[in-house]
Amino acid sequence: MMNILKVALKEFFGMFIDDGALALAALLLIAAVGVLVKFAHVDALLGAALLLVGCVLILAESVARAARQRFQRN
Repeated sequence: MMNILKVALKEFFGMFIDDGALALAALLLIAAVGVLVKFAHVDALLGAALLLVGCVLILAESVARAARQRFQRN
């Protein structure tokens, strides 16, 4: 029964989140920049720039990881 539940939950989350590491990194980036802007008094424009650069780096890492996995399969 537990095995069926695990598979069902994995499939449910798979519908919304294909790459868990990408989603987690994006959430952590948003939280970190939010804390910096709110509590460390970082300028909002700098926060936006940090979000942009962070997202680009996270996406680049995700693409590189996917490419490595694809080439390892072949």
